[in-house]
Amino acid sequence: MKNAKRIVHSAWRVSFRRSAAECCNALRPVASADMSQRDEVAICQWLVERWLKFLGLTILLVMISMMKTEYTIAQQALKSWPIFRGAPSLCGVAKVSLPDKLTLKWNYTTTDEIKSSPIIVDNTVYVGSGDGFVYALNLNDGNLLWKFNTETAIEAPPMWVKGSIIIGSLNGNLYCLNSETGKLKWIYKTDGNIMGSANWLPASSGKPDRIIVGSYDNFLHCVSLSDGALQWKFEAENYINGAPAIYNGHALFGGCDAQVRMIRLADGVEVGKVDVGSYIAGSVAVDGDEAFLGHYDNQVVCVDLQQKTVKWKYGSVDDGDPFFSTPAVVADRIVIGGRDRFLYCLNRKDGSLMWKFRTLKDVDSSPVICRDKVVVGSNDGRLYMVKLADGSELLSYDVGAAISASPAVVDGFVVIAAEDGKVYAFGED
Repeated sequence: MKNAKRIVHSAWRVSFRRSAAECCNALRPVASADMSQRDEVAICQWLVERWLKFLGLTILLVMISMMKTEYTIAQQALKSWPIFRGAPSLCGVAKVSLPDKLTLKWNYTTTDEIKSSPIIVDNTVYVGSGDGFVYALNLNDGNLLWKFNTETAIEAPPMWVKGSIIIGSLNGNLYCLNSETGKLKWIYKTDGNIMGSANWLPASSGKPDRIIVGSYDNFLHCVSLSDGALQWKFEAENYINGAPAIYNGHALFGGCDAQVRMIRLADGVEVGKVDVGSYIAGSVAVDGDEAFLGHYDNQVVCVDLQQKTVKWKYGSVDDGDPFFSTPAVVADRIVIGGRDRFLYCLNRKDGSLMWKFRTLKDVDSSPVICRDKVVVGSNDGRLYMVKLADGSELLSYDVGAAISASPAVVDGFVVIAAEDGKVYAFGED
């Protein structure tokens, strides 16, 4: 019995780093010559059972660790709005639940109008202003953390990526700033106004993290995140107004040439384009193999990216007003603002009208879908919140100045900027 225990303990020590078969083989060097085959088999069975239990526990611990990581990532996503429209697809969806009523928590005043849409990362609000400054504000109280002077008005939204703030200005410069300090890292110069947000794609196939941005010089520019070095640029036929969306290894954008273009991100080569009939003032939202946009001739358009054709159109070129808003997209519907004062909800499958909500002036602001609610600004100076199901009004808060910027939404906060030069943060009462 004493010998058997010695054998078991010896084999058990190696069982943590060997297979079950190897554990059994470990018996032989320490076993006595007169030990029976039955005893050896029994001990092997015991070792295998213990090894399998250990293996099962290890797998369980790994699964728990993975679940914790996924939960942490999900929680961080609820507290982050790092880019215009919330994600590289530009779909304008926040996976948070908002209360039926919101109250103003704080506001911060810059020295000129704000058309730039704010973003939120790590409890910090980032936004550009017509006074030429990029501002970083504490999300909880609106206190200034830092500001950086570009010396030219800013209308483009900022973007946060890997500790950097990327933002364009009307002087054609693309700036990269340290997100914690506001210190300049690099400047990339284009030859036209930058009106829309940048987008980005992570390093792959030996290529660095890259930034994609459109300019009024008619080019889509791709530069390195680390130093702003040009990787490639693609020339369109007219101004590029909005942000490019990222889709399946491609950049997708529209502009004043009335084309929705698909550019391969690896090398900047155009692989397809679709003529939508009029110039595109906003950005294109992408979900699955479909792209959605509004254009200047009063229509909302769905593009089939596989077939590279227009799938459906809503509205008439002979009657209505332009769309400058970028649509929010979920599984069964899209929501977009129009310059006829309405917020529209359309069936995603066929473009049929589901409901529309009337404001008092143009809706250039791009709406955000927050589960069962929609938040959007209007040039009538109000922040609206309506039900996604039927468009019925839940909130109308008058800030007293036009809101053409789009909301940033995270768990507990809705942040918007207005043309009175102020940033407003709303939360639960």
